[in-house]
Amino acid sequence: MIELRNLTKNYTTDAGEVNALRNISLTVGDGEIFGIIGMSGAGKSTLVRCINMLERPTEGQVLIDGKDLGALSPAQLRAERRNITMIFQSFNLLMQRNCLKNVCFPLELSGMKKKDAAAKATELLRTVGLADKAKAYPAQLSGGQQQRVAIARALATEPKVLLCDEATSALDPQTTHSILSLIRDINRKTGITVIIITHQINVIEEICSRVAVLDNGSVAETGEVREVFSNPRSEAARRLVYPASFAPEYTETDGGGSA
Repeated sequence: MIELRNLTKNYTTDAGEVNALRNISLTVGDGEIFGIIGMSGAGKSTLVRCINMLERPTEGQVLIDGKDLGALSPAQLRAERRNITMIFQSFNLLMQRNCLKNVCFPLELSGMKKKDAAAKATELLRTVGLADKAKAYPAQLSGGQQQRVAIARALATEPKVLLCDEATSALDPQTTHSILSLIRDINRKTGITVIIITHQINVIEEICSRVAVLDNGSVAETGEVREVFSNPRSEAARRLVYPASFAPEYTETDGGGSA
């Protein structure tokens, strides 16, 4: 189980203090696919980076299976991070390594023998439907294929948690659907907990059981996906569900004057 307790993150800039996150409290169950949605600047990426402690919260706690990540020593935190992996919008593959060696990379870092790492990486590429692309390089792959390699690499250390930070934002709708189907299938087979960070309602609707709506660094609303999107209570959720209602009205002046 993942618990976020009163999570706050502040940054000090030349213009003053920025409150990126304000008292975020959420619980994500084991094996759940949980969505976090919000407009640009809502604090989504800061939140996901606090979950794995790439960003240290200013206040509050991140607990995984009851373990407070903020209280761990650097060595303990490194060990715990093996249970929390991420995939990104930009895939973040090593361009000079082929697909097999990309997936081998975290296994080799963990000390696994090259032969064993290659065998496991081959099986993971088969899992994501890319067994025939083991020797191909990222530049030779489509965006969807690159994301599949990234997913295989993320699964290499057999993590408990998969964080997806706008992982389908750069993909077309059909490819997005195939990647979400793959993540759902992996979740069902392995029981991995998945957190989906996105600004796309259709992504949340397709794969998530519950959702938190983030707005200006705070949780505006949380609940079952169907309930939140069919009966949004907060303005932030209504803005996402009914964007046309919040668009500035068009006027002749806006249109650039007379013909």
